[in-house]
This record gives sequence, C-alpha cells and structure tokens, in this order.
Amino acid sequence: MKTSLYIFVLSIFISCNAFSQEKNWRLDVFSFFDNTEFGRSAVKIPQTMAGVQVAPEFGVIWDSVNKVNVGVNLLHEFGSPKAIDRYYPTAYYESSRGPVRFLMGAFPRTRVIENYPRLFFQDSITYYRPNINGFFTEYRKDDNYFNIWLDWTGRQSKTVNEEFFIGFSGRYKTGIFYVQHFGAMFHFAGKMDPVVEEPLHDNLLFLTSAGIDLSGRTCFSKLEANAGWVLRLERSRADNSGWITSRGLLVETRVEYKWLGLFNTFYTGDNLMHYYSELGNNLYWGDPTYRSKISDRSDFYIKFLQSRTVDLELTYSLTFMESRMYHEQMLKLIVNLNSSKN
Repeated sequence: MKTSLYIFVLSIFISCNAFSQEKNWRLDVFSFFDNTEFGRSAVKIPQTMAGVQVAPEFGVIWDSVNKVNVGVNLLHEFGSPKAIDRYYPTAYYESSRGPVRFLMGAFPRTRVIENYPRLFFQDSITYYRPNINGFFTEYRKDDNYFNIWLDWTGRQSKTVNEEFFIGFSGRYKTGIFYVQHFGAMFHFAGKMDPVVEEPLHDNLLFLTSAGIDLSGRTCFSKLEANAGWVLRLERSRADNSGWITSRGLLVETRVEYKWLGLFNTFYTGDNLMHYYSELGNNLYWGDPTYRSKISDRSDFYIKFLQSRTVDLELTYSLTFMESRMYHEQMLKLIVNLNSSKN
C-alpha cells in the first residue's frame, strides 16, 4: 500500500510540471476530536473519534473556467501506531461558468454538500468518508441555488456491497423568508456471489422546510429559524416489504453573537430507520438519534479563530431523548491554504 501511495503522490508532481497552463495548489488540514457520551442509550453508542486529515492537491487551471486537480486525503487517527490509517485518492475536473458549477471525479464532500443536515449525514461521515466519488452540478445565484449529485460509495465485489447515493437540494429566498429542500436516495445492494442472499434496499429521505433569516438585521450576526416536514420511504425488495413510510417534524434554530453561537435541532415523529437493527450504519448514514420518536439537540459553540485560512471551533452538545440527557464535546480545526483567491 505504501509503495502504491508513493507512486501516486509522485505522479501528482510529474503531471503538474507537464502542463504549461496556470498551476494550482491547495492544502487542507482538518483535525477533529469528537467525544459522544451516550451510555445506556438504546439508539446511539458512546465513542470517541479523533484524528487529523492532511489533503494536498495540485493541478492546472485554463481559460479561468476549467480546472483539473489531483491529490490525496491522508487520515491519521489519534493513538494509532500507524502514520497513515486510511487514504482517499482525490482527482477531479471542475468547471465554473457564471452561476453554473460542475465537478466530476473524486472530490471533497465539504465543498459541495456540507449544508445537508445531520438527518442525512452524521458528523463521522466527514471524518471517515471525506470524498464524494461521482459528480456534482449546481446553479447558484446570490442566496438561491439548486444542485444534483451522485456519490458511488461501494463498488460491488465479494466483500463490498454495491451502493450509491443520488441527491438533490435547493433553496429559494426572498427578503427574510426562504424555502429549502434536501433529498437523497441510497441504493444498497448485495455483494457479488454472496454465500447468503442479501436483500436489495432502496432508501429515500426528503426534508422540505420554510424559514426566516434575520441575520445582520439585529445585533446578532446570525439569527435564523426554520421548520420542515421529513419523509422517509424505504423498502427491502427481496422481502416484498412494499414501501415503508416514516414521517416527522424538524425545527432548527441558529443564533450567533460575535464568536458565540447556539444551534438547536428539535425532532418529533416516527423512527426514521426501520432496518437499523439489521444493517445499522451500513444502510443509514444519518445520525442514529433520529431513531428516537422525539429528541432535542442543543449545540453551544465558541469560535476561537475564524479567518479565510483558519477556523477553530469548540462545541458542547446536549441531547435530550429517551427521558435522559446526553453529552458530546467536539473540537474542530480547519486550515486551508491555496494558490487561488477563490
């Protein structure tokens, strides 16, 4: 594995020198410490996730519109004896023409769908699934946007299930009011020539919400609230289960004053993960707390550093569900250095 990695990194430098167009480079460093204290919970396990990602990229830009970048995301988990615990190749084409943006290849998840709620993707997805493998296209003008994307997460083999996401999201804002939508379908099939036949699962999740944004209109730098309707449709084809429907209400509130902030998420409704006891996080990438029929999470955060190149944020979370209160502490550092002003 190490030999393959060295060859891959060397090819990055060679390919960059082979082009006469404008050179482009980027270095992202992301370090995280996430301690979830969910002891005695029936829906979420207690664990500590900590590590650092180093993600260099090199490439070329031509016509000020087209870009090709190659690189690698290297993950070291704190406490591990290995220098590199996992690595994720990065290689993608990007085009930006006015309000239209298109990417295809293997590219960082946080640059395209980071605004999806934890309902869809829990925090650990950013830690251990940093790249999307597929495509993303978006039309964006001011605060309004619409995008479509594909993430192929599993190439079928004797040990790997065939799986992929197809998603779309959008937002329309007029004045202080807005409506937004998030949607994704997860296709989870079996392995190649399995010893035991595995049912094929289709898993669709939608959130449509309306909100009000008063950011910058009061003494608060951010002041926003929205309420939305959640719909989950899922089925197991081999079991002839038909479509199993789950519904719920999700309310989000965010308040920021200078370097202090509060983000509150309240959910009430059905268990949104019908097959979790069988397939767990293999089938569901969202936060397991949405298995509870009522939950409330409050994130209290402090932004110690916030600039164009460095962000350092400490979050203390309280989750109320199952007639208990659970704690979580997160410290995240993001460093971005690049050759572009964009």
